[in-house]
Amino acid sequence: MRELMTRSLSRRTFLGAAGVASVAGLGLAGCGGEEPAQGSSAAGTAGGGTITAGSAYATQNYDPSSTSSALSLGTNWHVVEGLYGIDFHDYSYFPELATGDPVQVDETTYEVTLREGAKFSDGTDVTPADVVESFRRCTAEGNIYIPMLTPIADIVEKDEATLTITTTIPNFSLLKQRLAIIRVIPASSSQEDMTAKPIGSGPWQYDSITDSAIDMSPNPNYNGDYPAQDNALHYDILVDATARITAQQEGSTLVMEMATADAIDQLEGLGCKVDVVPGFATRFMMFNTSKAPWNNAAARQAVMYALNYDQMISNVFAGLADKPTCYLPEHFANYHEASVVYDYDPTRAEELLAEAGVTPGPIELCTTDNEQVVSMAAQIKEDLDALGFEVSINTQTTSNIFSYIESGAAYDLMLGPGDPSCFGDDPDLLMNWWYGNNNWMTTRSHWADTPEWAQLTELMGTALAQSGDEQQETWNQCFDFIAEQCVLYPVLQVQTATAYWNDPSVAPNGTAIQDFSGIGTTGMSFIGSATVTA
Repeated sequence: MRELMTRSLSRRTFLGAAGVASVAGLGLAGCGGEEPAQGSSAAGTAGGGTITAGSAYATQNYDPSSTSSALSLGTNWHVVEGLYGIDFHDYSYFPELATGDPVQVDETTYEVTLREGAKFSDGTDVTPADVVESFRRCTAEGNIYIPMLTPIADIVEKDEATLTITTTIPNFSLLKQRLAIIRVIPASSSQEDMTAKPIGSGPWQYDSITDSAIDMSPNPNYNGDYPAQDNALHYDILVDATARITAQQEGSTLVMEMATADAIDQLEGLGCKVDVVPGFATRFMMFNTSKAPWNNAAARQAVMYALNYDQMISNVFAGLADKPTCYLPEHFANYHEASVVYDYDPTRAEELLAEAGVTPGPIELCTTDNEQVVSMAAQIKEDLDALGFEVSINTQTTSNIFSYIESGAAYDLMLGPGDPSCFGDDPDLLMNWWYGNNNWMTTRSHWADTPEWAQLTELMGTALAQSGDEQQETWNQCFDFIAEQCVLYPVLQVQTATAYWNDPSVAPNGTAIQDFSGIGTTGMSFIGSATVTA
């Protein structure tokens, strides 16, 4: 079934496949059944080797209670468990340290029992106190996780195996999804230790982490359902795309993330499998609403109508991106076509500028130094200059451009990448990442002090307390409002290409990987996967 979910598909075919997957109710067990033990497989000898991977990202922060890094989030999946985990192939949720679903005691109280015999890789028992402390760290003042975890009022120890969880929302329908964000670490661990090399209870443990490589070995104390089948898991940190492609071609990596569109045919010609998966990953436009004319929704809409989406998809992404029709991608379970869908329509853009009373002039477009973003910015400048604007592009590293914006710079627009779906796929979480009460709204877009932001916040709060069709209807209103206001909105939703050797007979070193497939968000998931040799 994972093959169905990840082969290169047209949008129409993919939607059909996603529908099949939804009906099938995929999860980790549904994808592969019981995990095979090390030994013989249909392709050859499985397990006992080294899984090698080429990462497209780098970071200095591996702390499971605070990181938002694509690299550390992905590697931590293998090392640090939560009460619940996420199968990112289909965004199904499954028990990790929990023994089953939360048991509801009353409208705002739930209980969760820990897996018997669970231990951290250092040999210490996993206790309710560890979960409580992990929650405290995730919700400490200033933590970026706070907006995602506000529906959880508290987590306390009931007894030596049970946790009591209280929510701020009666009958909260997304409790498992939010608990999955909290990754459990020993209560005794220091923040410095967790930042450098976390300890967890997952199937793998960190051996070493450097700027160039990450090495893991099996956690000898792991007693969960998905034990490591290999002797080692090794990541080479290869931010440069050419270096990743070379390593994959030579076979020094079995898997590489972020395969570039121009390399896919070449890799497939060598016998390498490439999964292209639509996802939430966005290249977004953000407006400085503290500055005229961007405090006017009509002016913001004019910019969105002025963009030549198809040309960017073709020239920058070689077809591996989609024009948004909603804040969510079309294949997400809660998708709803927005009331406003932005097409390339310069005439409509001119009409909206006139409606807003805007005379185009010089504007500053800030961007991160992401290669795709830089290429998109050139096209956007061309599109907006055609309306009479005079666009100057200010490109800096991610940290520097946000420091510049947050310093109070009178910038106009910002183009950047983002993908909060590495934390899950529930719509409230995905909306809160950008539209919650955080620096995106306060010090970046400056929209948090407007009646419109208050209106959206109220709608999101209403939906959070609902469930089923009623909840979906309110979320639809949110999607419509976000599209109409377009303060921070996707320009493109990018497909993720992951390359891997799945056939040892053609792999350069005679070793491949089985029970692996690409996912639609950043990172690579090796849970349940194993090397295989002919």
